[in-house]
Amino acid sequence: SQVSFEEESQKQPVVGHWKPLMPSKGNKEELETGCQDAGGMGENPSTEQLNVSRLRSSSVEIREKGSEFLKDELHKAQKELKLKDKECERLSKVREQLEQELEELTASLFEEAHKMVREANTKQAAAEKQLREARGKIDMLQAEVTALKTLVITSTPSSPNRELHPQLQSPSKAGFRKGHGRNKSTSSAMVSAASQNVAPEPVSRECREIDSILFAEFQAWKESPTLDKSCSFLDRIYREDVGPCLDFTKQELSELVRAAVEQNTLTIEPVASQTLPVVKVAAEECVGPKKCALSGLPRTCKHRIMLGDSGNYYYISPSCRARITAVCNFFTYIRYIQQGLVRQDVELMYWEVMRLRREMSLAKLGFYPSEM
Repeated sequence: SQVSFEEESQKQPVVGHWKPLMPSKGNKEELETGCQDAGGMGENPSTEQLNVSRLRSSSVEIREKGSEFLKDELHKAQKELKLKDKECERLSKVREQLEQELEELTASLFEEAHKMVREANTKQAAAEKQLREARGKIDMLQAEVTALKTLVITSTPSSPNRELHPQLQSPSKAGFRKGHGRNKSTSSAMVSAASQNVAPEPVSRECREIDSILFAEFQAWKESPTLDKSCSFLDRIYREDVGPCLDFTKQELSELVRAAVEQNTLTIEPVASQTLPVVKVAAEECVGPKKCALSGLPRTCKHRIMLGDSGNYYYISPSCRARITAVCNFFTYIRYIQQGLVRQDVELMYWEVMRLRREMSLAKLGFYPSEM
C-alpha cells in the first residue's frame, strides 16, 4: 500500500509552485504502522485512497485561497499606487501654479517699484524746476523793489524825480505817457527817468498820425494776444526792430541773448563796487570790464549779463546795454498786455508800442543816455 501511495503521489499534477505534500517522518512511521495494522487486519485499500484524495483536495483548496488572497492584495496595492500617482500629479500641478503666481507677483512688484521711482524722479524734477522759477521771480521782485527804492530816494523836494511825479513833466510828454505805468526791471528802472527826457527832436509839440496797416495788425493781435512770432504784428517788429537791435558782432552770443530775452531769462547787473566772480568761460566771451563781449570793441563795461541759470557773466558796453534794455522793455509791455494787466484803450496801447519801437530804433542807431 505504501508503494501504491508513492506512485499515485508521483502521478499527481503540480499546480503553481507548490511542492507535493510529503508525509513527515513521524507520520510516515505511523502510516507504515497503520498500513501494517490494516494489512494485518485485512482492511480495504479504498479507504487509503479516500484519505489521499482528501489530502489532495485540501491542498488544492489552500493553494486557491492563497492565490485569491494574493490577487486581492495585489489589486489593493495597485489601487493605492494609482491614488498616490494622482495625488503626486495634483501636488505637482499645485507647485507649478504657485511658482508661476510667485513669478508674476515678483514681476509686478518690480514693475510697480520702477514706476514709483520714475514718478518720484518726475515729481522731484518738476519741484526743482518750480523752485528755480520761484527763486527767479523772487530775484526779479527784489530787483524791482530795489529800483523803486532808488527812485524814491533820488526824489527830493528841491529836485523831484519826474518818473514819480508825471504832473511835473511837459504837457506833450505827459500826454505821450498817458494811461500806462508799470514796474520795470532793474536795468530799465535805473535809466527810465533819464530816457524819458531824451527826445529825437527839440520840439514843444508832437504831431502823430496812426498808420492804418500797423494799427490793423495791432488790433488783430490784440484780439488774441500771443508771443508767437508767426503773426503779422510780431513778425514785422521782429524783422524791423528786434532783429536789427539785437544783431551784434558776436553772432553766436547774439543768438543766445535773443533767446534769453524772448524767454525772459536774461539778467543785467551793474559791476561797479562788486567783486567780480571767477567763471569758467572762454576769455573772449567773458572778456572783462574793459572789452564788450557782444561788440568785441574795447569799451568800459559798467554792466554784465547772465543768460538763464548758467552762472556765466558777459560784460557789455553801455550801447549794447541800451539796445538790450529797449528790447526787454518792449517784450515786458506786450507780456503785460497778454496777461491782461494793461487796461487801456486800444489806441493808447498802440501808441505805447510805437514808443517802444522808437526806443529800439534809437538804441540801434547808437542814441542812448549818457548815464548808461
